[in-house]
Amino acid sequence: MAHSFVDRNRLWSRLNDAVAGLEAPPATPCVVVDLDAFDANAADLERRAAGKPVRVASKSVRVPELLRRALTRDGFSGVLAYTLREALWLDEQAVSDDIVVAYPSVDRGALAQLVASPSAAAHITLMVDDPAHLDVVDSVRASHAVQVRVAIEIDAGLRMGRQHVGPKRSPLYGADDVLAMARTIESRNGFRLVGVMTYEGQVAGVPDDVPTQRAKSLVVRRLKSASMSQLEVRRREIANALRAVTALEFWNAGGSGSVEATVADPVVTEVAAGSGLLAPGLFDHYQSFHPRPAAFYGLPVVRRPSPEIATVHGGGLVASGPAGADRLPIPWAPAGLHLTGLEGAGEVQTPLTGHAAALLAIGDLVWFRHAKSGELFEHTNTVRLLSGNTFVDEVPTYRGHGLAF
Repeated sequence: MAHSFVDRNRLWSRLNDAVAGLEAPPATPCVVVDLDAFDANAADLERRAAGKPVRVASKSVRVPELLRRALTRDGFSGVLAYTLREALWLDEQAVSDDIVVAYPSVDRGALAQLVASPSAAAHITLMVDDPAHLDVVDSVRASHAVQVRVAIEIDAGLRMGRQHVGPKRSPLYGADDVLAMARTIESRNGFRLVGVMTYEGQVAGVPDDVPTQRAKSLVVRRLKSASMSQLEVRRREIANALRAVTALEFWNAGGSGSVEATVADPVVTEVAAGSGLLAPGLFDHYQSFHPRPAAFYGLPVVRRPSPEIATVHGGGLVASGPAGADRLPIPWAPAGLHLTGLEGAGEVQTPLTGHAAALLAIGDLVWFRHAKSGELFEHTNTVRLLSGNTFVDEVPTYRGHGLAF
């Protein structure tokens, strides 16, 4: 999606006005979430989900107050957590009483806490794709009095001969394998199969309309279409097979980049989304949706090594995934700034070039966007919430609560 220089410079003015309204200058990096954009993105996710509930992916948010804000909306229901300890904390804090842990857990301490709490066990669903995951749970309990809710994750990748396109997650692929796992769960005391997850990351998490990569984007769109067609058939076959074993409470699938395609499958009962609320840099170039950037961090100009360069303090918040330019932060406001090829985004300083660099003075704030969503909030204790031209609140991140999940 193209974002106009006018819009980016208006954002710069809004953020500068909000900072000027503070009683004291903020510590930097000053991390901000624009609530106007956040709410607009949430409404758009609801529209795209076409009546199916959106389970908010906490990995992409990591700010309890923002999780609560999303969950107050009619179209959002439940949390897709990324660790069991996080799920236990969210349950304890009453952020949600419907939490699915998206990844298998072998954290024996957290599992012992789960099976010791009938309340937590009733609110939290574990993800499994191997009988060994059940064994780990059983290893921490003396009895099966507390029933553990589990969901099966099924590989949602595209297979073309020996080629596999998609995240390397579950070993379960076909109906026979999934049915065998379901029967194993149902035969074990103390477990109840309640759901299924199929995360088509090769559709949800890959940009498909990159202006500088037209040919590649066309190939990506074709792979996405083939993937969804193959997956719809496979999901239907698996769902039919599972009916012989149990009645599922939910079938979770998709992500922010695949909402429309995912909810079109009648087997799917809910869609996961999180990054679409904040719209990090990697979500700029999707054909299916155009979210508004909502998360930013401000860094002060501390040096002017030449008239054409402005250097800010810090800045090296690089995203996870395959190393590449698309994992680097984006100098966003004012518009027209660029990282340098030699230094990039540095730990202690980041030189910036471009026509806007000549206009910056020492002390001015430059606002960046992170390439990914929740990872930004691991670098700060608090987030300032922007509404209009004013900061209306400052709220703690997980890190601000003393948590490192």
